[in-house]
Amino acid sequence: MAAGCCTNQPRFDGLSAAYRRALWLVIAINGGMFLTEAAAGSLARSQALQADALDFLADTLTYGISLLVIGLPLRVRATAALAKGLSLAAMGLWVLGSTFHRVLVLGLPDAEIMGGVGLAALAANVASVLILMRYREGDANVRSVWLCSRNDAIGNLAVIAAAGGVALTGTAWPDLAVAALMAGLFLWSAARILRQAIDERRHAH
Repeated sequence: MAAGCCTNQPRFDGLSAAYRRALWLVIAINGGMFLTEAAAGSLARSQALQADALDFLADTLTYGISLLVIGLPLRVRATAALAKGLSLAAMGLWVLGSTFHRVLVLGLPDAEIMGGVGLAALAANVASVLILMRYREGDANVRSVWLCSRNDAIGNLAVIAAAGGVALTGTAWPDLAVAALMAGLFLWSAARILRQAIDERRHAH
């Protein structure tokens, strides 16, 4: 597992027209879903939807940064991945903190809105994952794109499960639990990105 991230062998660095087209496509998908989920999360009073919307925003920015650094030296690409890893960790901590804060003030989320938007978001993210599947084993910059897309798909499944839990229990706890789990996923992925980025910076010439 760790050996795959700690190697001096060349990794795919994003230098292909097909990869650039793939990034532009997933930027459009994720940007649109961020706006949709941000509005729906506020309307449904769902912390899980709002956390997932934030993940869509982070992915949109991640893909944009990835486009900017394609073709630049390894150290620059690794530094960009390092910045993305740190921002992902900060996002995870923010979601975790806001979830605990809202436990005392959050009303019952709207399970129907959560479930419907969750299904739409899942479809968008499955499309992104399929588009990026062939590029999942690249340098830290490329790999961070894949991990963000995979996180979104997992998060959408969790939001749908939370909607079912809210409907069954009549409480907000399933929504809050999923938001906390998503925060943990952000932090775990951030650690993986940071570890690989630091290793690549160490070996960059």
